[in-house]
Amino acid sequence: MGRKYSGLYELIENDGEAGDYFDTLPEYVKESIQEREQNINSFESLRDYAANLMRNE
Repeated sequence: MGRKYSGLYELIENDGEAGDYFDTLPEYVKESIQEREQNINSFESLRDYAANLMRNE
């Protein structure tokens, strides 16, 4: 498991791979993630949350 951050913004600021991945997400997924940004504290949690949102399209 990767490093834990305080939230989405710290994650994408400090983890280039996570930031690049976030940039590729559809806008509606980014918006949903940003609404719950404090729950996204690792690249793994970002990927999992995005996958769940896109699975439920």
